[in-house]
Amino acid sequence: MDNSTAGGRRRFAGSSVLAALIAALVVGPATARDVAWPNQVNARYRLTFNGFDVGVYNFTSNYSGDTYSATGKTEISALFGAFKWTGTFTGSGAVDKSGPRPVAYQMSYKTKKKLTSVTLGFDPAGVKTIALVPNKPLNPEAIKVTPDNLKNVFDPISATLAISNATGSDACNRTIPIFDGKARFDLRLSFKGHETVKEERPSGQPKELTVCRVKYVPIAGHKPKDFDKPWIDYDHIEIALRAIPSAGIYVPYRISVPSTVGPAVMTAEQINIIAADNAQIALRR
Repeated sequence: MDNSTAGGRRRFAGSSVLAALIAALVVGPATARDVAWPNQVNARYRLTFNGFDVGVYNFTSNYSGDTYSATGKTEISALFGAFKWTGTFTGSGAVDKSGPRPVAYQMSYKTKKKLTSVTLGFDPAGVKTIALVPNKPLNPEAIKVTPDNLKNVFDPISATLAISNATGSDACNRTIPIFDGKARFDLRLSFKGHETVKEERPSGQPKELTVCRVKYVPIAGHKPKDFDKPWIDYDHIEIALRAIPSAGIYVPYRISVPSTVGPAVMTAEQINIIAADNAQIALRR
């Protein structure tokens, strides 16, 4: 294997981190909801790395009364097929005016050589059970995850669902605690600005995006040396949110994760929403 391929594999070894960010970047209730949760949201996103098309992310969430279920699937192929990564995320729990409360979460991903999975169970206080495959001993250099680290946290799927309680002024004013089964981290959002959406097919929804800066803050489960000179720029992640007032939610429209070898970007291709009153909303680029 030549040096360029080896370097590419090392760079794409961070794909699990990127996928976790994709699944978790918009979270945190700001105020009680005034509009009922939509019945269903289906979204398809295009993934690019340094300008090259590398994959897709499909997301579906369903709401029924006071419960939710959701699934996300990421498919990445890079280096002319030499690297392939497929990840599936599922989550379920309760939902009310204050936001989602997770009960169960599972993530599995596979490359050409291995299969990995994470299963989490929750109680009202936080994470109750953790099952990892393979169940390897913690690296002695990693910061140990403590019981306190697991209190009042979101998994990546429940984090995604919590977008809808944001208001225009509060959408980017959040610090979000997340545990993905191995790493405990915060996402600190701050307001950057607004952008105008260009639509080929008018949706009838506001055409303004709220752009948030996102800082990834490692708390536990990581090796400190991995953040000394990381190839991912964890301080300058961005997410652009689009308000959908008639469905009572914000949707992630674009996520950008910069790195030393170019940005990883997730951009919405299409989003279909069935509101609580069964009105259908279609967003197309």
